[in-house]
Amino acid sequence: MKIIALDTLDAGERQKLLARPEMETGAELRATVADIIAEVRARGDAAVREYGQRFDPQSPERLLADPSSLTEAAGELDPELIEAIDTAMATVETFHAAARPRDQIVETAPGVTCQARWQAIDPVGLYVPAGSAPLPSTAIMLAVPARLAGCEQIVLATPPGADGRADAAVRYIARRLGIDTVVIAGGAQAVAAMAFGTESVPKTAKIFGPGNRFVTEAKRQVAGTAAGAAIDLPAGPSEVMVIADDSADAEFVAMDLLSQAEHGPDSQVFLVTDSDRIARETAFALSRLLPTLPRHEVARQALESGAILTTADLEQAVAVANEYAPEHLILATREADSLSRQVRNAGSVFLGHFTPEALGDYISGTNHVLPTGGWARAISGLSITDFMRRMTVQRATPEGLGRLGPAGARLAAHEGLDAHRRAITLRLERLAGEGA
Repeated sequence: MKIIALDTLDAGERQKLLARPEMETGAELRATVADIIAEVRARGDAAVREYGQRFDPQSPERLLADPSSLTEAAGELDPELIEAIDTAMATVETFHAAARPRDQIVETAPGVTCQARWQAIDPVGLYVPAGSAPLPSTAIMLAVPARLAGCEQIVLATPPGADGRADAAVRYIARRLGIDTVVIAGGAQAVAAMAFGTESVPKTAKIFGPGNRFVTEAKRQVAGTAAGAAIDLPAGPSEVMVIADDSADAEFVAMDLLSQAEHGPDSQVFLVTDSDRIARETAFALSRLLPTLPRHEVARQALESGAILTTADLEQAVAVANEYAPEHLILATREADSLSRQVRNAGSVFLGHFTPEALGDYISGTNHVLPTGGWARAISGLSITDFMRRMTVQRATPEGLGRLGPAGARLAAHEGLDAHRRAITLRLERLAGEGA
């Protein structure tokens, strides 16, 4: 990674350096995904299978995982892996359960009560990627809060592996959380199946989970169709920004950068530091550690578009982070807690020298489904409330209508909506007549 002094860049150069890669949403991609969605809507299971035969390494014998394969999944896994999965599910459940919203009832005026009632979204669709490797951690991050929210019908879709089956760890998680509908399919065809339903796949109200450009485009298209499904949040290439001072360990920092770089060649990785020594030592550590990784070529491509930025001080470093709004932000500094109070825009923040971003990916308890592409300025990471919707309920007694009705009628008259006005005044007149 190149080392660049931030103060040597003008505004345009700085913007160009921090720019995300263009999302591949060209006309060809949009048309291809639209065709897949149309075929799945028209021909259901048959179309999903045909696209699977075209794109997947091994077509599954059946579109839905056999119940016995879910039950038997535990026997296919190393006991230590099962223990790790169970631990991750426990920490994610502990964190997300604490954020469960409560119903509220408020008297906004004498005789007028307004309520907020939270209800689970049902059914929901969970997309668990399995491109270069299966991601059971994503199954945990999606399925645990869905169950906590009270979602009763959960559809989980995941591409088949080389044996034509869903990953054993993903099947184990589905079994542990009582998810019976596991669709062995990936790509745009899986998203379409969950959005519109097929003979085997139930139609869902909202679809969650990351994926490749076909999955991302399919989610965008089904969310823009009235008959389709809502989606969770915009997804793109993984991102990490590390802010480090001279107390940081250069090897720790380098490995944190590599842990995101290995996701894909379009991953975004930046180090921002006020220490020239840490900048140099991290660059050296990257060159030494990169060749040791199995995915070194993928990581190398990501590092080429990243940078090590040196700043005058940490305040300037935080300003860069707030401008960039990273998916993951690591504060590898002495006073990480106090520095974090200056952070406004980030998907998830990791404090200190012993909190690697990978901990949040797997086991700490927070969710790793986070906004990318700068969306952290306005959108939060996945939580239990994303699997719920808030419905308001109100009641007015005759006294309450008498207190608020005249003002409501006046507002309706100002807007020229006479039926609105009369819906209120008719009742007020009736009450006045009864009172007489």
